[in-house]
Amino acid sequence: MSSPALIVRMATDNPAWGYQRIRGELLHLGHRVAESTIARVLKSHGIKPAPRRTSATWRQFLRQQAAGIVACDFFSVDTISLRRLYVLFFIHHGSRRVFLAGMATNPTRDWVTQVARNVTAELRDAGIAVKYLLRDCDDKFGPGFHAVWESEGASIVRSPVRAPNANAVAERSIRTVRPECTDRLLILNERHLG
Repeated sequence: MSSPALIVRMATDNPAWGYQRIRGELLHLGHRVAESTIARVLKSHGIKPAPRRTSATWRQFLRQQAAGIVACDFFSVDTISLRRLYVLFFIHHGSRRVFLAGMATNPTRDWVTQVARNVTAELRDAGIAVKYLLRDCDDKFGPGFHAVWESEGASIVRSPVRAPNANAVAERSIRTVRPECTDRLLILNERHLG
């Protein structure tokens, strides 16, 4: 990305940043640019200096961040033969689109890693670039799972132990699915649930 494009992107993504802050961030990225150049580039693109720019509202901030966040979690479903099925799903915060990854009676780290490979391909096909993946502290999400997401450029964010509000979007989805779907049906087996 060229320096002018990077300057414009930094200024639009971070409306409170002034010329000095943008210059400092560019230096960290290896671009040496004078403040006067930054001012000229922003002026040519119709972007006012930071003190006169309107800052982003909280709603705008959340919308900007939500486009790059995906959360995942397991929920369980009991069949009529008293077998418990564990369903792994992913939800994109920006669109609230749910990706059902798979179900298993005994999910292992290898299974979860393979499911992650499948879901990352599905997210790519949907045009969703994941910056952050929210997950809980379940040890099924092992090093292989992390490697798959990190290879896609995503950072893994682990929610604290016993803090469902830290992954509220995924938890709310589970809370919706249970009374509206799984609690109203007698599930026979995996095929019936799918």
